[in-house]
Amino acid sequence: QVQLVESGGGLVQAGGSLRLSCTASGRIFSINDMGWYRQAPGKQRELVAYITRDVNTNYADSVKGRFTISRDNAKNTVTLQMNSLKPEDTAVYYCKADVRPSPLTTARTYWGEGTLVTVSS
Repeated sequence: QVQLVESGGGLVQAGGSLRLSCTASGRIFSINDMGWYRQAPGKQRELVAYITRDVNTNYADSVKGRFTISRDNAKNTVTLQMNSLKPEDTAVYYCKADVRPSPLTTARTYWGEGTLVTVSS
């Protein structure tokens, strides 16, 4: 089994910064894509950013230029640096990882439990 544990959420004023981290543990052979999604109250979960094992990145238009995703393959960790936060960034942020438990298996998607980010105006 694989567990994803997020940390770093909290309350911040508009214009401030937060750094989210997510670490995968358990039965891991390799991790393909890692990413962050968010879900605001009353809205569907949406992609924020993802990063491939080769460190190619993709961002939602709403966060481009403000958020930066990075990963440490040796530590099975993905990080989201969030700057210039806006009230509309308020949401529960979820970590996602596509994990291969062994060299003989295909990747399976795992989710963290989420961490709340609240941006006050």
